[in-house]
Amino acid sequence: QVQLVESGGGLVQPGGSLRLSCAASGSIFKINTMGWYRQAPGKQRELVATITTAGSTNYADSVKGRFTISRDNAKNTVYLQMNSLKPEDTAVYHCNADGLRGLYYPTPFDSWGQGTQVTVSS
Repeated sequence: QVQLVESGGGLVQPGGSLRLSCAASGSIFKINTMGWYRQAPGKQRELVATITTAGSTNYADSVKGRFTISRDNAKNTVYLQMNSLKPEDTAVYHCNADGLRGLYYPTPFDSWGQGTQVTVSS
């Protein structure tokens, strides 16, 4: 089992900033891509940003220039720095990671965290 635990959500005013963190733990052999997704009430889950082991990033058009994804491979942790937040960024933000788990016979995994609420409101 690979567990993902997010932190850093909360209430912020429009134009403000938040930093989300997500730490992976368990029998991890290797993590490939880590990412952030979000789901607003009544909407489908959507991609926010992803980052590979090598550091290649991909962003949704709606967050380009405002959000920055990064990771610490030694800590199996991914971050999302969110600046210039807008009310439409309000959602539950979920962390995702895929890779191989198990030390002796590695098998693929694709895990999700429980999510952290981000609310942008004045």
